[in-house]
Amino acid sequence: MRLFLFLCSLFIFHSSFAFAQEAAWSASVSEVGGGEYEVVFEARVPPGWHLYDLGPYKIAGLATGFDFSLSNGVELVGTPYEIGEPVHRMDETFGFETGWYEGTARFGQKVKASENAVVAGEVEYQICQDAVGCIRGVWEFSVPIDSNSSAPAPPLGADDDFAFAKSQSPSTPSGGKGLWSMILEAILWGFMALLTPCVFPMVPMTVSFFIKDRLSRLRAVVFGLFIVALYTVPIGVIILITRVAGGEAVTADIFNWLATHWVPNVLFFVVFMLFAASLLGAFEIRLPSRWLNKSDQRVERGGLVGVFFLALTLVLVSFSCTGPIVGTVLIKSTGGEFWAPILTMLVFSTAFALPFTLLALFPALLDRLPKSGGWLGSVKVVLGLVEIALGLKFLSVADQTYHWGILPREVYLAVWIVVFAILGFYLLGKIRFKYDAPVEHVGVGRLGLAVVVFSFVVWLLPGMWGAPLHTISGYLPPITSNWFGGTPQTDGNMGTEKIKYADILLLPHGLTGYFDLEQGLAAARREGKPVFLDFTGHGCVNCREMEARVWSDGEVLRLLGEKYVIIALYSDDRTQLPESEWITTSAGRTLKTMGRINSYIVNTRYGVSAQPAYLILDAEGNQLKPTYGYDLDVEDFINFLK
Repeated sequence: MRLFLFLCSLFIFHSSFAFAQEAAWSASVSEVGGGEYEVVFEARVPPGWHLYDLGPYKIAGLATGFDFSLSNGVELVGTPYEIGEPVHRMDETFGFETGWYEGTARFGQKVKASENAVVAGEVEYQICQDAVGCIRGVWEFSVPIDSNSSAPAPPLGADDDFAFAKSQSPSTPSGGKGLWSMILEAILWGFMALLTPCVFPMVPMTVSFFIKDRLSRLRAVVFGLFIVALYTVPIGVIILITRVAGGEAVTADIFNWLATHWVPNVLFFVVFMLFAASLLGAFEIRLPSRWLNKSDQRVERGGLVGVFFLALTLVLVSFSCTGPIVGTVLIKSTGGEFWAPILTMLVFSTAFALPFTLLALFPALLDRLPKSGGWLGSVKVVLGLVEIALGLKFLSVADQTYHWGILPREVYLAVWIVVFAILGFYLLGKIRFKYDAPVEHVGVGRLGLAVVVFSFVVWLLPGMWGAPLHTISGYLPPITSNWFGGTPQTDGNMGTEKIKYADILLLPHGLTGYFDLEQGLAAARREGKPVFLDFTGHGCVNCREMEARVWSDGEVLRLLGEKYVIIALYSDDRTQLPESEWITTSAGRTLKTMGRINSYIVNTRYGVSAQPAYLILDAEGNQLKPTYGYDLDVEDFINFLK
């Protein structure tokens, strides 16, 4: 169980290799008599993975599904069927029995067809591996009826439906300010990790190692460098491997999938809740003891080898406290870029290693540190409650992207209010957890922190009725998701015109606009106005922050409402559009979902690949000035609009 939790927390690394896996499909046709033919579809599943059968299942998208595009002279006879018995197992995750194939899966479909007809369509499927997760895929087929040859799956290329993943990233900073904010946050997390109960007691143990000989100062510096390397190098190697093996598009797609797909987001949410439960005393997460013992034994060798294994022991021992922090830092920087995750992890590990290095260089400072004690247990509880609040963001991203409607802004805020209220009462000694001693009296520092926490709770309350809460707006569901007291809902009409997708999408602050580029451009031509194009995403933290802190300005709202036709294009929406709106790329891949189509359009027309991105267009769709990205300066944004 401990090893499983460890693997889950490192899911971001394992997923880097997941996209190298896909099922290889082929199709063949044979005549069965009476003018009927049997089309057989065969999938070769990678070792260790399995592919689900035809179902049906309670969860949409779990089963393998066929969608046929019938041309003249082709008629289906019955429905698709399985060739060969799948493996049946009660799936504890879903709570019902599932069937799947390992190695090879074969499906059939009978058709009536004339000579020279073609059976075309696509199969949607997912392959899964328990230790990694699931990967969804789509294979398009076109099988000539008069041929017995197979139709192998076309290789993924630069223009396939994954090639625009960088455009779909929900948290890619659009400028230097976004990157600097990530760096600052990584520094704060790095220093905070020192105060965790897994790390702080290691300080005197590690420092004592360096005060034995004259070379201690050199070794102290090397020790800090080893810590940085142990955190940073694995990330860089994994990203480099994916870049070399599959190119920039594959690396970007891995991060996009991690950031927007429901599978990793729900898994991250569960992992964060498990870590929170562990920190609150429900159970203890540890790495296998043999790992720690072997590393600790090698410390005694001395020299640089001993220094390395001392650093490795520190990293391993501190895992249960730093694991969630590392995950938070990495996930916030996964925007499909090569350097952002490496840089943020480098900054985090440097901040984490710096106190150890300084104390090893100047051991006299050790006497000034507070002693280990009950306060570390309190830090552990505080971190556990904060983990609950942070983990909710992952569930919110999946909820917004797939329009589940299970976590609107009020529910999200209600959980935060309860969690931080519990934290406030804990600081006052009114609530105790498993390993806490009774609080005899409340010190000034603890009281001051309780005042801050309760003030934060009071500040959150108006958000339940639609207050923007600018400071944390990027971490909350959009205000348009409020069930009450939020942005007024429209009827989905612009005069006599029905706005496409207005039943599932809404602009903030009561603004009206369009969610389809061509419809918006047509409106701009009628009204004689330029277009304000908002390239955004449901999971885009910076987009929500821009809307709450910049768009909410009175002059910005006036300019947007009076001077422009607004078009908002979502890069990560999973809604499948009508067939008439599908786009076929130059590689022959058909894009069917709103997010992929929007990303393809914005990427190919305007070269934009990050959110938020704001473009000023004329009524013909020509860009009039350079793209504006993430920048919280209201005056700059007003000047851009003017």
